[in-house]
Amino acid sequence: MCNDHSNHDDDTGVEARFRRITDFVEARLTPLFDPANGSDHGFGMDDTSRALRALRYTVQAASQVTGLVEKRETAPELRQVVEQALEHNWDALRSIARMWEDHEDFRKEFKAHSWDVLGV
Repeated sequence: MCNDHSNHDDDTGVEARFRRITDFVEARLTPLFDPANGSDHGFGMDDTSRALRALRYTVQAASQVTGLVEKRETAPELRQVVEQALEHNWDALRSIARMWEDHEDFRKEFKAHSWDVLGV
């Protein structure tokens, strides 16, 4: 199920779109780390826990775009490098989010290619 959510959260800014996709993925990951569910996933040294930590670290790293968008406008000499970083980060989050494409909270905008999101 792909939800449009067109009646709210319609901020099309790059940082807002990164925030929405990150929030969506984090909402899927957080329960996997919750000790209240009787699981030690994410906290053990088994391969599943390591994979969960690696996935969360990837999401956290890819979602750190604060300041990059501004640099794109204020530092023209860095624009190409900044756009490449933003493209890479969006593509990483997009690939991860698409694992839950059938989730009711999945938004069509999460399928967007980086050039559509960034306007490059």
